[in-house]
Amino acid sequence: MEEAALLDFMREHIAGGNSAEPLYRQVETALAEAIQSGRLKRGAVIPSERTLCAALSLSRVTIRRAVEDLEADGLLHRRHGAKTVVSSRLEKSLSTMTSFSEDMRSRGLEPGCIWISKELCRPSPAEMMALGISVADEIARLKRIRTADGTPIAIETAAVPARFLPKPGVVGASLYEVLAAHGAMPVRAVQRMQSTPMTLEESRLLEAPPQTSLLVMERRCFLEDGRIVEFTQTKYRGDVYDFVIELHR
Repeated sequence: MEEAALLDFMREHIAGGNSAEPLYRQVETALAEAIQSGRLKRGAVIPSERTLCAALSLSRVTIRRAVEDLEADGLLHRRHGAKTVVSSRLEKSLSTMTSFSEDMRSRGLEPGCIWISKELCRPSPAEMMALGISVADEIARLKRIRTADGTPIAIETAAVPARFLPKPGVVGASLYEVLAAHGAMPVRAVQRMQSTPMTLEESRLLEAPPQTSLLVMERRCFLEDGRIVEFTQTKYRGDVYDFVIELHR
C-alpha cells in the first residue's frame, strides 16, 4: 500500500471513528485494520512519526502511544535507524481446526507450497501408531514446504490412509479440499506441540539460520465416526510463527 493511500485510509478511519475513543486508540485501530486486512504487508515500513503527525494533525505523543501499543501487541517492530515495520511474525490459534491456507488468507497473505514428494508407501512405526493401522496398510504420504507470500514458513508431512486418498498425486494446494471431495473431511483434531532446533537440511529448506528454533505441531484428525483420517507433522519456523491459546473461565 502506498504511503499516500495509507494516510488517506487512516484519515477516513479516524474521521469516522467514535469521538469518545481516545485519539491514540483510533490511530492504533486504523493501523491494525490496515495490517489485518492485508493493506499493509509483512515487513512493510510504516510512515515516520513526523509524517503521521503532520498528515493526521495529531501530536507526537498520540502517535507514539499508538505505535508502542501495536509493538507490544506484536503487530509492529521497531528496527535500528528508527524505522518501524509490520511484524513478520504470524500467529495461529490452537483453539480452532483450520488449514494452513485458511490461516494465511485470514491474515491477508497468499498461501503456497513447494512440493517435495507425494507417494503411496508403507507407514513408519510412528505413523502406524498415530493412524491406528498395521504395517500391511498403505498410506499416502505428502511432504511439502508451506509458504506465505512466497516466504518459506513450515515443512509439512501428512500421512493419510490410502483408503481415504488412493491417489496422492491429485492433491494440489489443499489436502482438505481433496478429502472433502472424497467424503473424508475431518471434524475433530488432537494436537501436540514441542520445540526443537533445525537441522542443516531444514535450515536449507526454510531459508533460515542454522539452529533456529522449530515449533513442531503433530495433529491427528478424526472423522465423525471416530476413524483417524490424517496424521500431520508440521515444523514451523520459530522466528516467524507464534501459537496463541485463548482461555475462558
